[in-house]
Amino acid sequence: MASIEREKAVELFKKYNEEQSLFKHALSVEAVMRYFAKKYGEDEDEWGMVGFLHDMDYEKYPDEHCIKVKEILEEEGLPSSFIRAIQSHGYGICTDIEPLSNMEKTLYAVDELAGFITACALVRPSKSLDDMEVKSVKKKLKDKAFAAKVDRTVINNGADMLGVPIDELIKETIQALIPIQESIGLKKIS
Repeated sequence: MASIEREKAVELFKKYNEEQSLFKHALSVEAVMRYFAKKYGEDEDEWGMVGFLHDMDYEKYPDEHCIKVKEILEEEGLPSSFIRAIQSHGYGICTDIEPLSNMEKTLYAVDELAGFITACALVRPSKSLDDMEVKSVKKKLKDKAFAAKVDRTVINNGADMLGVPIDELIKETIQALIPIQESIGLKKIS
């Protein structure tokens, strides 16, 4: 059972964020986390809400990202494991909280990747994930000018943490995003 109901999580997210792009990213990471929770036989709602709320402090508190979230979520009565998972996605960037659990490692691995794959789809003629191939994403990963703010090291380190080949992680992240692609600004073609 999730530590927070989805309706409450959306309300909380919107209390601290107005940017539509950040909301779409939250939806993306939620979908990917749910996908992997199901794959690993874990709590899909808990993983999904961790994914959804992972950047909730980013817009209002960019200099305290992954730090301010602890205070906010403690006030909401969320358990320390839930909060720690969210904080760990900033490991080596804005926190020293190393991802240890499978949920934490997965969030760390898919956060940047979900955004990157969405960016890849947006520049495709189809604007869809339906025809997205792993090799296309890998080619864009090599192009440092494309989505330059995306930290490729985090994506690779995340795959290593999970013990998953990068090709598999990309493939599954694409699969996880396809069902929600229209809600994140992409098009369904099949």
